[in-house]
Amino acid sequence: MLLIVFLTVILLMNAQRVVDGQATYYGVKSHGRKTASGETFNKDAMVCAHRTLPFGTRVRVTNKKNGRAVVVRVIDRGPFGKGRVIDLSPAAARELDMVRSGVVPVHLELVSQ
Repeated sequence: MLLIVFLTVILLMNAQRVVDGQATYYGVKSHGRKTASGETFNKDAMVCAHRTLPFGTRVRVTNKKNGRAVVVRVIDRGPFGKGRVIDLSPAAARELDMVRSGVVPVHLELVSQ
């Protein structure tokens, strides 16, 4: 039984290692507010919201339009819009050159949990 649970956890972790979808970013009005993890949101930090990944997980986000990539840390929950897979801080959005468009196609890779 323990082996089945272990294998299930491994399969779920591998299933979440690579994901494609749409990224959005927080508005600057979120700066200073508490996140779902209890951490205070900082618009200048490389952080993000993800629906299911554990808090503290690091994720490499690549903008599929221009190839630019950043590594962010999960501190919040969301986004909940259809097709949206991650919500980035304004600092991460700037690095990905997505501020103007607001929503971009991205590729996510799990870096660490």
